Amino acid sequence: IVEEDISQEEAERKEMDSCVSAAEKENIGKLERKYQAHKQFSDRRGGVTGARTYFYADEAKCDQHMETFIKCIKASGGSSMDGFSAIKMTALGRPQFLLQFSEVLVKWRRFFTFLASQQGKDGLEALEQRLELTQLQEFMTKLGANGDFYGWFTGRKEDSTGCIDMLDWNSLIDDRTKISDLLVVPNVELGKLEPLLGKFTVEEEQQMKRMLQRVDVLAKHALESGVRLMVDAEQTYFQPAISRLTLEMQRTYNGEKPVIFNTYQCYLKEAYDNVTMDVELSRREGWHFAAKLVRGAYMYQERERAKEIGYEDPINPDYESTNRMYHRCLDYVLDEIALNRKANVMVASHNEDTVKHTLTRMNELGLIPTENKVYFGQLLGMCDQISFPLGQAGFPVYKYVPYGPVNEVMPYLSRRAQENRGFMKGAQKERELLWKELKRRLASGELLYKPVY
Repeated sequence: IVEEDISQEEAERKEMDSCVSAAEKENIGKLERKYQAHKQFSDRRGGVTGARTYFYADEAKCDQHMETFIKCIKASGGSSMDGFSAIKMTALGRPQFLLQFSEVLVKWRRFFTFLASQQGKDGLEALEQRLELTQLQEFMTKLGANGDFYGWFTGRKEDSTGCIDMLDWNSLIDDRTKISDLLVVPNVELGKLEPLLGKFTVEEEQQMKRMLQRVDVLAKHALESGVRLMVDAEQTYFQPAISRLTLEMQRTYNGEKPVIFNTYQCYLKEAYDNVTMDVELSRREGWHFAAKLVRGAYMYQERERAKEIGYEDPINPDYESTNRMYHRCLDYVLDEIALNRKANVMVASHNEDTVKHTLTRMNELGLIPTENKVYFGQLLGMCDQISFPLGQAGFPVYKYVPYGPVNEVMPYLSRRAQENRGFMKGAQKERELLWKELKRRLASGELLYKPVY
């Protein structure tokens, strides 16, 4: 349950810089209102009962976190042949790096969407959008930008079709590029790439490298221990960078089997685009796609923040929409498993309807439990009325075990209860089932349960 965050003051400043335009700076009254909105909502953990905000301490603390994760990986490997272990990326390095890198990735993707709209190809899903390179060259030249933009991509593809998609566009930012050089974004008005946040210092560069090294150490321990490593999702201002770094780990370690699992938050409107793009990339490059699907936390805070500051709400409009998004993403991955068997999914849900939906789809697609491609996960002590029957039926079921001091673990569980709106209803049902089973055993004289193997 180790996780870090940027400071409140830093979050306020970063949100101010990213949201307030030069024209708005001239309007003092409007700026003041925006500042107050940022002040209240810049830290997205504000108002969440159990959401703790840590500030970056030092490198020694990150090394301690890494050692804790290693112990967890070894414990999981020693108790199960097919165990899972979860990590949080913000515990392994300076969160500021994740914040900055996320800004670059988001703005880079928005620039592609903008260019697609200029070519009359807006309104399509992310993977359906295409850019014609000749038009890209003409457009950038008109803006006064110099350079062979066509050559950005043609050198990367032996048989160029003259068109690129979002995956080709994203390939311009890869792990072979010096990290500080990534901190640039296209300026549409000026038609050139310009620094987003300035260069990192030498020490900051070293902090980034050490963060990536820690992640690599954990991946190697997971591979050696026969453990799958799940990278947990975090706040939306960190998530693009977390997902991208996880993707690079998957490219390295998921070649032969699924070792690294990315987490997709299905309460986000862009969840389906994120899943489909990563699945397509795994197809092209030939590695195993591995996902944990969750509904997501911080929904109420995200929605309230979007309303106050005045940007589009990133969250699905209601719980039913999130359920549909979850099932849509799940169906896409299950179809991929049925097609080539190089995909895996952890159905991390306490929702009975979702579990039933998964079982129905598996039956339709001919996916059997022993194939070990579809896993189910619930928190320890929650929804055992779902976990136990699945396990007895032969499905791989895992109980997520939060660990740490009670005063730190309980808040985490509080967030999970908020995330799962049907939790209390499920707890009441579980209580009724337990009471029914107790009465049955008292009546039959069978006090202890005897498992059937």
